[in-house]
This record gives sequence, structure tokens and C-alpha cells, in this order.
Amino acid sequence: MVTKVFAQMKVAAMLVAGGIGLSACATQDYVDHRIAEVNEHITVVETKANDAEQKADAAMAAAQAAQALATQVGQKVDALSVRVDALQQAPPPAPMPRTPRG
Repeated sequence: MVTKVFAQMKVAAMLVAGGIGLSACATQDYVDHRIAEVNEHITVVETKANDAEQKADAAMAAAQAAQALATQVGQKVDALSVRVDALQQAPPPAPMPRTPRG
């Protein structure tokens, strides 16, 4: 009777040990390795995002500078248009008398 109990316990222990050995549990090293891979990928993505943000900031600054320059040019064109209009509406100057040359 005792032998039969030990045999059953032996089978149960083997089943439990086999179940643990064949289970899908991840080891600490595997998890650490996968976390390191993900962290490396995150670092690469963050670097690319920071680079893109810096390029976007530079493009925005260039666009703002171009807009300011375009505004200045527009103002100068407006001022010149007023002067040209005034010159076009003025009577033509009297011809200069010609003096004979010598």
C-alpha cells in the first residue's frame, strides 16, 4: 500500500515537473533581452523624432523669415507704385532748348 502511494506520488511529481518544464513561461534572461530590444528600438525612434522636430523647427523659422521678407518687399512695391503713379500723372517736362555746338 505504501509502495503504491509512493508510485502515485512519483508519477504526480513527474507530471508537475514535466508541465513546468514544457510550460510557456519566459525566463528572466529572455524577458530582459526582449526589453533591451524594445528599449533600443524606442531610442532609435525617439532620435528620429527629435531630428524630424528640429528640421520642422528650422523649416518653420525659414518660412517665417521668408514671410517677413515678402512683407517688406510688398511694402516697398506699394511705395514705388505710388511714386510711379505720380510720375505718370505729372505733365511732361518742357523740352530743353538746344544750343548749337560749335
